[in-house]
Amino acid sequence: MLLVGKLLSAYLIGSISGSLWLGRLRGIDIRQHGSGNAGGTNALRTLGIRFAAGVMLIDVGKGALATWIGLQGEADAALALRAALGCGFAAVLGHVWPIFHGFRGGKGVATLIGLLLVLWPLLLLPLIAVFALVLTTTGYVGLGSILATAAMLPSLWLFSTQPSREWIVTAVVFGLFVLYTHRANVQRLRAGTENRFEKVRVLARLFGR
Repeated sequence: MLLVGKLLSAYLIGSISGSLWLGRLRGIDIRQHGSGNAGGTNALRTLGIRFAAGVMLIDVGKGALATWIGLQGEADAALALRAALGCGFAAVLGHVWPIFHGFRGGKGVATLIGLLLVLWPLLLLPLIAVFALVLTTTGYVGLGSILATAAMLPSLWLFSTQPSREWIVTAVVFGLFVLYTHRANVQRLRAGTENRFEKVRVLARLFGR
């Protein structure tokens, strides 16, 4: 019953959408603008960097809070890890399908970052490196998010000679889940209509000369 309560609390925390709550303060529903997604990228395109920073702070923070809740009250380390991973994933589900906002949310990457900040912050370093490389060469945020999350699985062996089964399963699940939430991006990439941030394509311009 304790675990069920934690998972439910984590989902409800995840359902608090940073872009939608902050958007209400400005009298705007971000899902009616730009790509229609309630995530940080659309927040940046629609209302600028300061608004997007606030959105990211909330969305990362709720992932961290939900994961921390999962750790509480568990004496056994293995059970604590499983509970924390479960609660972090529940928060991601809440972010993507928020009960407070008609089950239309973001894509889950920022909330996943919050989970990693609590449980394994070093694992973020190769993921950030992959994201930055993809973004500065292609300008595609969605593609960067997909490849960075996919890099979680091989990155486990950078910091552990024998990653636990829990982390291997988590990396596979999140890799597939983020690919699913970005399926529209994949379709647009294949069609050649995906939005691109040209200003951040620093490496592309550097080596294109």
